[in-house]
Amino acid sequence: MSVPRPRRIVLLVALVATLALLCCGGSVTAILLGGFYDDNNAKLNAAIGCGKGGPVDPDSKLPRIRQYGAAQIRNAAIIINVGSDLKLPPRAWVIAVATAMQESRLTNLGNLGSRNDHDSLGLFQQRPSSGWGTPAQITDPVYASTKFYEKLKTIDGWQTMPLTEAAQKVQISAYPDAYAKHEPVATQIVNELADGAAGAVGSSVTMVCASAGQIAASGWTIPVKGAVVGSGFRTADRPTHQGVDLIVGRYTPISAAASGIVSKVKCDEDHKGQHTCNVDGYPGKGGCGWMVEIQHAGNIMTRYCHMVQRPFVKEGQQVTAGEIIGRVGTSGNSSGPHLHFEVHLNNDRSSAGAIDPVPFMRQQGAALGGEG
Repeated sequence: MSVPRPRRIVLLVALVATLALLCCGGSVTAILLGGFYDDNNAKLNAAIGCGKGGPVDPDSKLPRIRQYGAAQIRNAAIIINVGSDLKLPPRAWVIAVATAMQESRLTNLGNLGSRNDHDSLGLFQQRPSSGWGTPAQITDPVYASTKFYEKLKTIDGWQTMPLTEAAQKVQISAYPDAYAKHEPVATQIVNELADGAAGAVGSSVTMVCASAGQIAASGWTIPVKGAVVGSGFRTADRPTHQGVDLIVGRYTPISAAASGIVSKVKCDEDHKGQHTCNVDGYPGKGGCGWMVEIQHAGNIMTRYCHMVQRPFVKEGQQVTAGEIIGRVGTSGNSSGPHLHFEVHLNNDRSSAGAIDPVPFMRQQGAALGGEG
């Protein structure tokens, strides 16, 4: 595990007054970030290593992670180590761990009799009758993981697919959308067992921290490049600020922070009930201006506000991480060009679902505004 490092604090004295003026509306209620972080920031610090310490030895003392016991976490460590030995990028490890979470709860299952799905066995519920191997082979976690990765490598474009799509192309499951819900915890498991590798790009040989604009192994990326973090989340002077303001120039492209489904596209009305998003806003006007909301794996929702023009996406559209969804502007309740960015848990678009995007995005390996 990586050693906790002191947080760098960048003092942008000349910008403080300007950044404090940029504003967006909304009220908030405190909510715990259940499962992503703990009190001593162990999970947060795991993301800092970016895989440089390598995977943990499956036979060493392993941490308990969420609802999974020692044997299950050992199986996850084996899956990760096999991926590393095959010199696959950590994105493959996240996909493989999430798949095994869905198929077996990270348990090396034998024949379940009448409860079994045909002749499915092992961590990935692979079937001897479908050519995955003999029962003895499939119930060997190293063999089963190797076969999963070998099939994954044959899928064109798997690296940039939504996790559930890549997993389904390997597994051909009757429940093709079931894998998505495991992505956040699979990311956490990879981070804790492989020194923050879910925040990295490259293979186990060339692994480096994801830089601005790259998609980390977690499947997340920053929504705008070259931004400075301005007004923060629920500050003392703005306790009803649900997200953070990313200060960047007008017309800067805005990317989807992760793959998902666009759930809302609209011109948010101002305090007068008017929809005037095609003109610059001003402080106190109210509303998000042109805005987009995206639902992601793990019931996470992101919100993007103050776009300069109608967004490039429509409701119900599937987007991939890094896909351009609009451009930065200053529509709605705003005093200058910036992206107001929010993260919500449980697909709860209300104030109760909002969490601080800065630590969340850092844990995904996609630190906002160069923060680290």
